Amino acid sequence: MATRTRDLTTQKRPRRIRSRATSTLPPLIVSSLKPHEVDLTVSALVCPTCRTWVPISAPHSARPKLVPHHTEKAGTEDPIRCPGSHRLVTINLTPDQWFQRLEEGLTQTASRRSTRVIRKPKTGATPAVMQIVGGTIDDKTARKLDEAHVRGCTVCSIKDDKGNVLRAADLTSRCTDGRRLAQLAAHTKRLAPIRRKAQLDDEDWNDRRAWALRLLHEQQWQNVSESVTDADLRRVRDTLAALIQMLNPRKADAPQLTDWERADLMSAITLLATQEEQLTR
Repeated sequence: MATRTRDLTTQKRPRRIRSRATSTLPPLIVSSLKPHEVDLTVSALVCPTCRTWVPISAPHSARPKLVPHHTEKAGTEDPIRCPGSHRLVTINLTPDQWFQRLEEGLTQTASRRSTRVIRKPKTGATPAVMQIVGGTIDDKTARKLDEAHVRGCTVCSIKDDKGNVLRAADLTSRCTDGRRLAQLAAHTKRLAPIRRKAQLDDEDWNDRRAWALRLLHEQQWQNVSESVTDADLRRVRDTLAALIQMLNPRKADAPQLTDWERADLMSAITLLATQEEQLTR
């Protein structure tokens, strides 16, 4: 008769919920829950009471129910058991049916998402140089640019047999840049008086503003100048008295000053005396 060898290795005991307690809440029907809140592949679902994932005890038995769980995190002292513990679960779907419902829900969700198209903005034509500098140059600069273009352009100038420039061509017969420069010169010439008047008005306004600020500063200084002078005078006199006391101590056992220290004190006393004389004027 064969004898059974003794197995010294500890076998892992399967964990089972042996409690016969049942929650008073109505049973959970899997088909009434949202597909993404159920996972029949691992027999778990989201508890409607505490909104946490909870395993289903004995899912293939006649009375499957949620395992007892707590509302707090693991390791919390004096945890409170969720009222949804031991709640009966009615599994009326197969894993294939649940997976099909999950895929259909994902397809519907993807179709509801907006497909917003962000169009790339169209780039406009790059303006010419004379269009860029049109608002920043004066009439003299615009006239010089037009004259320089006429001297260097064969289309915008009329020359003699020797190649000397006689005059500028008509506006209709000039090139594109020549016409723009000519129009720019005419435009700046027409607006030159208005621009000069606006510049003079700005300068006059700036002068008036600077004069008003100086006047306001003088008025504010007159209101506090007396108190500031008194404070400066008291500070100078207190410092001067302290230095004179250091130079001529009243106590006989006071430390004697060296020649260098006495010379420094005399220089500081002279400077403070000059400042006191200037403040008392």
